Amino acid sequence: MANSGAGAGRRAVVTGASSGIGQATARALRASGWDVVGVARRADRLEALAAETGAGVFAADLTSQADVDALAAHLRATGGVHALVHVAGGARGADRVEDGDPGDWTWMYEVNVLSAQRLVKALLPQLRAAVRAGSGHADTLFVTSTAAQTAYPGGAGYNAAKAGEAMLVNALRLELNGEPIRVMEIAPGMVHTEEFSLNRLGSQDAAAGVYEGVEAPLMAEDVADVIAYALNAPGHVNLDLVTMRPVAQSAQHLLARGPLKPRD
Repeated sequence: MANSGAGAGRRAVVTGASSGIGQATARALRASGWDVVGVARRADRLEALAAETGAGVFAADLTSQADVDALAAHLRATGGVHALVHVAGGARGADRVEDGDPGDWTWMYEVNVLSAQRLVKALLPQLRAAVRAGSGHADTLFVTSTAAQTAYPGGAGYNAAKAGEAMLVNALRLELNGEPIRVMEIAPGMVHTEEFSLNRLGSQDAAAGVYEGVEAPLMAEDVADVIAYALNAPGHVNLDLVTMRPVAQSAQHLLARGPLKPRD
């Protein structure tokens, strides 16, 4: 883990900060000295995060251009930004392609891809301004998924949305060539959070079944540690893509259920 003061004097916007990986990331960055503005739709959860960590907060729906514009205006008025950490996203449903709900697919594209594009367009001028003001470099970091890399039955809508977000990240890195602005992607596999599978599958029983028998799935804090490391690394070091999984998940389709132990 990078040293505890590595982010001193720098400010990060962390989306999805009301729960899961986003919330854990806000905590991790605060612990390493960053000023943080946590962004999510649920103002009550953001206020609890602010009380716990001292982070600033801003309630916004990132599928709304008006909300993204308001976020950008708030940041300009309160000190600008050195890093965009886009964690917000999500999945709906686990249907086969032939059975999929186009409404769910549209929502996944909006929340995973278009929200990323809206944020980049709105905040890139402020990231450049931070560099001009002497920050040395600025950062963009996107949490995608191993679903962006490997298709699986019942995952097509989420596969497509996360692959779209990953391609946005790759194109952005090329487009910013020559500028001291890092473009980083963290792609987690199975992460046990309180809401992801519940929101996707719609019931506590179905969500619990995803993790049943899996020894030590990743936790939100594991991903947050990697995000904090990436942001706190020296400014000339760009972690283009970090793919991380629990040991029990050797590939998207190969998951051990039961104790991990050496073969006899």
